[in-house]
Amino acid sequence: MPKATAKDGVHLHYESEGSGPPIVFVHELSGTWRSFVPQMEALKHHYHCIAYNARGYPPSDVPPAVESYSQDIAAGDLGAVLDAAGLESAHVMGVSMGSAAALQFALAWPARARSVILCSIGSGSDAKPGEYAVETEARAKSVEEAGMKAAAENFGNSPNRRRLKDKNPALYATFLSEVGSMSLLGITNTMRGVQKRRPSLYVHKERIAAMKTPALVLVGEDDAGCIKPSRFLAETLPGARYEMIAKTGHGLNLEEPALVNGMVERFIASVEAKR
Repeated sequence: MPKATAKDGVHLHYESEGSGPPIVFVHELSGTWRSFVPQMEALKHHYHCIAYNARGYPPSDVPPAVESYSQDIAAGDLGAVLDAAGLESAHVMGVSMGSAAALQFALAWPARARSVILCSIGSGSDAKPGEYAVETEARAKSVEEAGMKAAAENFGNSPNRRRLKDKNPALYATFLSEVGSMSLLGITNTMRGVQKRRPSLYVHKERIAAMKTPALVLVGEDDAGCIKPSRFLAETLPGARYEMIAKTGHGLNLEEPALVNGMVERFIASVEAKR
């Protein structure tokens, strides 16, 4: 079972399949490396696919202190995974929280990001100052009180998740089962350390406008909280490609794997052709 070691000694579990140009996948709050099985299965024949569990998601370590979690730490952990896999650089695909980490990674270490595929990014960016932090803390307390199984049901019943239930009931059931088995401490620490303290995407406007990293921005038509931030990102990041996927919610890589995989493969192939 391969492990990467972060700067603070936290161990991160990762999976590696295939060969070719490397792609690293970074999961969302209610996901794990397994969220990218549909991508890895499709792309491993031409690419070296790596997916990992963020800190707080067993079998990765679960640091007990909230201070061990932040968006910047998450970006650094992504670098640790590249190091463990012996990679100087890679294409990076993230979903939601994973997209935020991927973007910060590319901003901090642009030479290591061949490209970024940013899916379902920017939740909470349009909230009033301080509002998103209050909402996130309330959600964290609710998870603590109800437990992970009840939290899984709440995650699954949100408006931007219902499409998965309609499109693929079996995969939806697997999604609920996996969320229900996650670490309560890991999830709540991630909510408080990463999401609660995460600034709006818009505060990074000048840094994003100066980026030279090729980018593909994907968002679901039904993912209301991410549409405006995704458009902002596509309009601000030079040369970024933007795609809205019809009748699709937050977990677009699970809802429309064939469509997303095709978009990702064509995009990465075009980037590699220019390297």
